[in-house]
Amino acid sequence: MLQEETTAIIFDRKNYSDRVLLDLYESILMPRRIEEKMLILLRQGKISKWFSGWGQEAISIGAVNAMAPDEYILPMHRNLGIFTGRKLPLERLFAQFQGKKSGFTKGRDRSFHFGSKEHHLVGMISHLGPQMAIADGIGLAHKLSKEQKVTLVFTGDGASSEGDFHEGLNVAAVWKLPVIFVVEHNGYGLSTPSEEQFAFRYFTEKGPGYGMEAIRINGNNVLEVYDTIKNIAEDIRKNPRPVLVEAITFRMRGHEEASGTKYVPKELMEKWALKDPVQNYERFLEEMGILSSEVKESINKKIKTAINKGLDIAFGEEKVIPNSNEELTDIYYPYNQEIIHPVSNQKSEKRFIDAISDGLKQSMEKYPNLVLMGQDIGTYGGVFKITEGFKDRFGSERVRNTPLCESAIVGTALGLSIKGYKAMVEMQFADFVTCGFNQIVNNLAKIHYRWGQEADVVIRMPTGAGVSAGPFHSQSNEAWFFHTPGLKIVYPSNPFDAKGLLNAAIEDPNPYLYFEHKAMYRSIAEEIPEDYYTLEIGKAKLVEEGENISVITYGMGVHWAKTIIQEMAISADILDLRTLLPWDKEAVKKTVKKTGKVIFLQEDCLTGGIGAEIVAWIAENCFEFLDAPIMREGSLDTPVPFAASLEKNFLPVERFKIKLKQLLEF
Repeated sequence: MLQEETTAIIFDRKNYSDRVLLDLYESILMPRRIEEKMLILLRQGKISKWFSGWGQEAISIGAVNAMAPDEYILPMHRNLGIFTGRKLPLERLFAQFQGKKSGFTKGRDRSFHFGSKEHHLVGMISHLGPQMAIADGIGLAHKLSKEQKVTLVFTGDGASSEGDFHEGLNVAAVWKLPVIFVVEHNGYGLSTPSEEQFAFRYFTEKGPGYGMEAIRINGNNVLEVYDTIKNIAEDIRKNPRPVLVEAITFRMRGHEEASGTKYVPKELMEKWALKDPVQNYERFLEEMGILSSEVKESINKKIKTAINKGLDIAFGEEKVIPNSNEELTDIYYPYNQEIIHPVSNQKSEKRFIDAISDGLKQSMEKYPNLVLMGQDIGTYGGVFKITEGFKDRFGSERVRNTPLCESAIVGTALGLSIKGYKAMVEMQFADFVTCGFNQIVNNLAKIHYRWGQEADVVIRMPTGAGVSAGPFHSQSNEAWFFHTPGLKIVYPSNPFDAKGLLNAAIEDPNPYLYFEHKAMYRSIAEEIPEDYYTLEIGKAKLVEEGENISVITYGMGVHWAKTIIQEMAISADILDLRTLLPWDKEAVKKTVKKTGKVIFLQEDCLTGGIGAEIVAWIAENCFEFLDAPIMREGSLDTPVPFAASLEKNFLPVERFKIKLKQLLEF
C-alpha cells in the first residue's frame, strides 16, 4: 500500500497568508533541527534513547497549529512537533530527555512519556492504546461543561491492533464526543508491516463501522494537515462528534534508533525520501517567493540559537540526586484529609447496600462535578440496584450507562479528572476489572508520580464469594492492586464504614479501589447517621477486644472471626483493617504487643495475599512481642468453585478454627 503512496506532494495555500505559511515553516523546522542534534548526542552517549519522527513532522506541526492553545492534545512517540509547537521551554524538554530533575517527570520517565497541564498535553505510556480513552474523558468534560472545544489524540497503525483502539473509538462514537483521532499510518509497527497488522487497506474503512466520519490525508503535506484539522476542529466545536483522520506517511528511521531499518525495502526508503515533508515544503515556499534566502537563514539561526541555549542549560544541570522521602511523597497527589462528622444525631437502620447507595447519593449532591459511569447503572440501577433512581435524580449526563469496555471507561474517568471532574466507575463485578487492569496500574496509579497529574477516580468493586457465583463472579482480587504504588484501597465490613469510607474516597483526589462484598449487601444492617460523614483513611478499627490472641482481618473475615471467637469462647482482639493501602501499622503493632499471639484471616487465596505482607512485617518489626509463630489462613489456592459444598470447602472458615486452636495451645 505504501509503495503506491509515493506521488508528488501538491501544496495548496488556499487563502492562508504568507505569515501563516512562514510560521508553519519555522514550526516544522524546529523538530527537524532538534532531531538532527539529538541523533548526534545519541551517538555521543549523551542521551540514552531516541524515538524518531523524521519524515512525519508535518502531521504534528499541522495538527498543533490547527488546534487552539487551550485544547488538549495527546501525543505519541513521534510527535516532537506537538511539544515544540506548544512552546515548551527547550531547556526543560532537553532535561526530560536526559533524565534531569527539571524535566517534566523529574527524571522518573523517559522521552515523550510526560504531560503538562500548563501546555494542555497528556503524555503517553508505552502501552500506546490507552491514550484514546483519556481523550474521550477530556472530550466528555468539554461536552458536560458545554465548552466549545476539541481534543486531539494520536495513535499509530501498529497501536490500532490493541483493544483500546476499538474501545476508544466506540465510546467516542456512542457518546458523540468532540475528539479527533489521528492515525499516523506509517507502514510499520516496529518491524511488523501493515499487512501483518490488519487486513484492510485504509483506516477510512473503519470509521463508518463505528458510525463516525473518516478522512484520509497526505501526512507529509503540512498545509493539507493544517487545513484539514483546522476545518474539522471548527466544525466539531459547533457540532460535537468524533472524527477519524488517517494521515498517510512513512517512518524514515527505526522504531527507536537501536532497531534500525534493515527490514524496510531499500526502494521504499528511496521513494519516501523524495516526499520529505520539510524539504518539500521549504521548496514550495521558495518557489512561491515566500521564503527568501535571508529569511531562511534568519529562521535557521534563530532555531539553532534556541536549541544550543536549551542544551547548555540542560547539560549544565547536575544529575538527579535521589531523595527517597520525595520519591515516596510524590506517589500521591498532596491531600490532607479533614474528617467530617454528622451534623445531627439522626440515625436510621440501613443495610450494607443502602449505606453505599446513601453515600454515593450524598456525594453526588456534594460534588456537582462527580460523574458516575458503569454498565447498566442508569435506568436499570446497576445489577445490584445501588444506583436505582439516580438517573432520574441526577440526569443521564452524570449517571452514564457505558458500553462493555472496562479499559475505556477507566481511561475516560482519568480524562475527566484531568479536566477537574471527579469520577466513579462501577465494575459490574470485581472480576471484570482484568479488562481495565492496564489503565489502573499504569495510568491511574503512576500519573501523579510521573508528571504531577492527579487521578480523581474511585472504582467500586463488588467482590467476594459465598453466593455460589463461580470462578468469574466471586474472586477476591484486592491483592493484585495492593502491590501497586499510587493506588489507595479500602474494604469496609459494615454499613457505617461503607458509607464513611466511600465518601472519604470520593473526597480524596487520588485513585481508589473500593471493595464491597456482595454477600454483605442485604445480609448486614445497622443504625448509621443519616447525614454525610467521612472516616479516616488508613485507620484500622478494633471491633472486639480480648487478651489472649489477635485476629487481624478485613471484609467478610471480620464477621467470620466474630462468630468463631464467640463460639469458641476466646478472649481476642479482632482488628478490622478497613483500609488495605495504606494499612495501619500502628494499630497492628499495638494489638500484637498486647496479646503476643497473632493470626491473619483473609478470604483471598492464601498464597501471595495481603496477609503474607502484613505477617512478614510483624515478623520483622514485632518479633520481640511474639509468644508463638505468626499464623495466617485464607482460601484454597484454586479458582472459586460454583457448587455450594465446593465453595464452602474453598473458603477458610473451617481451617481458621483449626488454626485458632493450634495457636491458643502453643
